[in-house]
Amino acid sequence: MAQSVITLDGPAGSGKGTIAHRVATALGWHMLDSGALYRLVAFDAISKDIALDDEPALTELARSLEVEFVANDSGATDIVLHEKKVTLDIRTEECGCAASEVAACSAVRAALLERQRDFLQSPGLVADGRDMGTVVFPDAIVKVYLTASAEVRAGRRQKQLKEQGHDAKMSGLVRDIQERDARDMGRKDSPLKPADDALIIDTDQLSIDEVVDKVLTLVNSRLKLK
Repeated sequence: MAQSVITLDGPAGSGKGTIAHRVATALGWHMLDSGALYRLVAFDAISKDIALDDEPALTELARSLEVEFVANDSGATDIVLHEKKVTLDIRTEECGCAASEVAACSAVRAALLERQRDFLQSPGLVADGRDMGTVVFPDAIVKVYLTASAEVRAGRRQKQLKEQGHDAKMSGLVRDIQERDARDMGRKDSPLKPADDALIIDTDQLSIDEVVDKVLTLVNSRLKLK
């Protein structure tokens, strides 16, 4: 069953979510945004004034999350937490940084592991995150690791924030991204790294279409070999 999975891992801002959505749409497969689950735990913790280093309390939040991913009329996905739509709320810089801290808690990762695997349904799943190919779906038929320089990723984030009406300095965004990378790559449990058999794609000089084409070409060749 796990062979019906495509994993897309990589650091923040490498394009995982956009590429995963495009690939899943092209294949007609389901999609898992694993980062959203950690953002939801972080958002819930912040909302309830729970410290981000309170592992027992965070673990209980992870176990009890009432979350739904609902397709909307525009073809995107709405994220509903405890019956409230929080799609935009969990995409803030504050929530992203908090999610990186939450993800360092081993007990939280363990609590979310089976929940992530439960997303696998026929005909297949495209899963994006930081340990999809190394831990959650180690037998995936295709594993991709997307990367880009901190400066390029910060530029993408700055553009995204401006489109949302927010201002942000490049220097601050680069620093935040570097700090998140250090936390994600340095954590003891499930550190961010490419799977041994992953295709590594540097997206610095590539368009979204070019990356999608690379991934789909690999997927099609692997599916023909099954």
